[in-house]
Order: sequence, then structure tokens, then C-alpha cells
Amino acid sequence: MSAARLYTPELLGLAVELAGHPPLATASAHGEARSATCGSTLALDMMLDREGRIEALGMKVRACAVGQAAAAIFARHAPGQDAAALARTQRAVAHWLADAQAPAPDWPDIAMLDPARAFPGRHGAILLPWNAALAALSPATRAV
Repeated sequence: MSAARLYTPELLGLAVELAGHPPLATASAHGEARSATCGSTLALDMMLDREGRIEALGMKVRACAVGQAAAAIFARHAPGQDAAALARTQRAVAHWLADAQAPAPDWPDIAMLDPARAFPGRHGAILLPWNAALAALSPATRAV
């Protein structure tokens, strides 16, 4: 598959959405993730409700267009999610990326990333937002 098919106008357009999710001045949780395959990074700030669900989020993303698109897709649909739901989705996304026969995870708009499945070097960037969220929601890394 060519890079031209990977970097579709839809995928590239998602990166623009990140401007609507700047880092938060105050956050109840903060997590960071780095892709070992490409070096992309994502820092995630979240405000959580009393039940531990995401109310608001902000990000600082240093990633390729694929990683930026994954972060935008995450930001679109993360509000209302809790740690258990995010962990299930993270596992489903990882399985979907690793197995060409695996069904798409139950996360809206994830199909927009389907062309990147053929590029294993981008898989780590796709997982960044879920990995950062799980780090943020871990009791050991929660902000005080």
C-alpha cells in the first residue's frame, strides 16, 4: 500500500481537530505515552467526574498524521468513558492492529484509521491516546 492511500484527506483533516483540545490548565489526571516504534509522544490531561469518567480532555501531541488522527478520534469519543471501557478499547485496538482478520474495535470513527493497519510502524502512534489515558487513570499516576 502506498503512503498516498494512507494519508487520505479525511485522515489529514483529523489533525486539525486537535486545536480544539489544548492542554488543560488544571486536570484531575495526567498521563503520557510514547511509541517505541516511531518515537511519537502524547501528553493527556483529563478532568474526571465523581465516577471517574472523562468530562474534558486536553492533549499535547507530537506524532505523525496517523498519530494525530488517532488522538482526534479518541478526543471525539472519550468523554463519558471510564478506565474499564478505555482498557477494553485499548486491547481491542491493539488486537485489530496486530491481526488483519480481527474485527474493528467498538469505537466510533476508528475505521478512518483502517489504512494504517498495513503500516506496523504506525501502530504505536495509533495506540498513544489509549495508552496515555490508561496511564492517567492509573492510581499511581493520578494528579493530585
